[in-house]
This record gives sequence, C-alpha cells and structure tokens, in this order.
Amino acid sequence: TPLAEQGDAKAQYGLGFMYDKGRSVPQNYTTAIKWYRLSAKQGHARAQSGLGLMYYQGQGVARNYATAIKWFRLSAKQSNAIAQYNLGFMYAKGQGVIQSNTTAVKWYRLAAEQDYAFAQSNLGLMYRIGLGVTRNYVTALKWFRLAAEQGVAEAQSNLGDMYATGQGVPRNYATALKWYRLSAEQGNAFVQYNLGLMYHQGQGVALNYATAVKWYRLSAEQGNALAQYNLGAMYQKGLSVIQNYATAVKWYRLSAEQGVAEAQFNLGLMYAKGQGVLQDYSRAHMWWNVSASQGDKNAAKNWKIVEKRMTPAQIAEAQRLASEWVAKRQK
Repeated sequence: TPLAEQGDAKAQYGLGFMYDKGRSVPQNYTTAIKWYRLSAKQGHARAQSGLGLMYYQGQGVARNYATAIKWFRLSAKQSNAIAQYNLGFMYAKGQGVIQSNTTAVKWYRLAAEQDYAFAQSNLGLMYRIGLGVTRNYVTALKWFRLAAEQGVAEAQSNLGDMYATGQGVPRNYATALKWYRLSAEQGNAFVQYNLGLMYHQGQGVALNYATAVKWYRLSAEQGNALAQYNLGAMYQKGLSVIQNYATAVKWYRLSAEQGVAEAQFNLGLMYAKGQGVLQDYSRAHMWWNVSASQGDKNAAKNWKIVEKRMTPAQIAEAQRLASEWVAKRQK
C-alpha cells in the first residue's frame, strides 16, 4: 500500500487486483476501480485491461462499452493478450464500436499468437464459419486444437464436431468422442447431449443406453431441449431405466414447451393413450396441432383422427389451448 500511495504503477495495479478479486482484502469494486485507474493512467497495460473489464461488466461503475473499448485498446496496443481478446470480442459483437468481423479477427489473432486460449478458440470459430476470413476448416482445426489442449470447453466441443462431421479432417467418431467427453465433463450442456447421442447410437463407442441416459440427464437438467426429448424417450421405452410413463411425460413436456416438434408429438401420444397422464383428447389434439404447425406430418394425421372421437366442446378447448400456447411463445 505505501508504494501504491507513492504512485508506483505496478503496486497500484496489484492493489486494484486484490480488491477486484477479494484477495487478502474484502472485495470492493469501487476501490479496485480507483487503483486500476491510477495505474492505468500511468500506462500500466494490465491495469488498463482490468479497468476496461470493470467498465465492460459494470462492476464498481456504470457499464460503458465505449470506455471499456478505450482502455482495452490502450492495453491491447501494448500487446496485452487479454485486452486484445476482449477488444476482438467487442468488435465481433458490435459493443461500443461498429461491428466488424475483420477487426475482430485481427485482435483475436494477435492474442491467439500469444497462446491465449480463448482467443484461439474464437479465432477457430471465425475460420470454421467464415466470419471476417475465408472459411478454412484446416486452419479452424489448428486453432481449436491449441485451445482445446489448454482446456477450453467450447474449443473441445468444436473440435469434437469437426471430427464427427469430417470437417478439415477425416471423420473419426472415436476422436470426436474424446473431445466431446472432455468438454462435457466441464458441464457443456450441448456436448453432453451429443455425447449421449453417440452412446445411444453406438458412434465411436459401443452402444450403451445407461451411459447415454447419464449424459442426456446432465444435459436435460441444464435445459437442453433435445436431451430432454431423448431422455423422455428412454423412460417411455424403458431403455436402461425402469419404464416410467410419468417421468417420460415430465421430460417430453419440458422439451415440448421449448418447441421440439418430436416431443410435442410424443406428448400428444401420451395424452391420447393416457400414459403417465389422465387420457385427455383435447390436450392430445392441442400438442399434435402445435407439432403439425412445425411440419410434423404424423401429428397432422393424428389430430385429424382423434378429432373424430371428440365433441365440439373438446375440439374448441383444444384449439383454445393451442392458440394460447402459440401466443405465449410469440411474446
């Protein structure tokens, strides 16, 4: 503290960092801002980067993207990789600047070349999609691999995708599975779903319904709609779990509410048969109607069939429920 108070930029940065992260002192963003600013004004690159992040996140100060850009730029010009990455991210999103994928790529590349893993991951994505650069799967693979080997979950996921689909590399499900697993173990819900699917279908691994259920459940509990649908199907069919229609209905409903047509169809079927719920033709009709509106031809056939068993009042109720559901989704 004495050095910081005497104007030592390095000490001021260190003190700001301690208050920012709550290291050895109570966390205090306002005090962190004070010390970061004093250090940043003396040209300390890490303080400039830290101050930019405080403005970006609105910690200890009102969120201000333009001011965040100012400090990130000053730091980035001193080759601070974190600031370069953040500057690239803000150009990619158009936050505080005119959106520019080309400029985003420029800053991502500078950070990536300093081995900053998140920049490598994002640069890989720009090459994979073709944003700000010509699409190049081989180059995307290179950057994803560098980031994935440093443990970035999104890079591991994308690397797994490229091996699963054969983009820039021969298709290899076993290698895809390896990278998916590493990403899934970090809690990536979409990859947990993909991993479940590979065990479910026996792609790159021996078919294993129990392991599929494990990964589907982890993903479904995080709200992944496709995992919720597949988990519902496992319970409906009793694949590696005790058949339980009520639990199938639970997962189908969560998925259906998120708009998955197949889940809506199956939920309609459960209502029509009275499996896991009381038989209710109106709700069966409603879910098949909603599913059919998304192009499910079987759902369109089924609601026309069930309609013949329904009273005019039940049909009106089904149409009301469908209209309410659609209106709720459009809000």
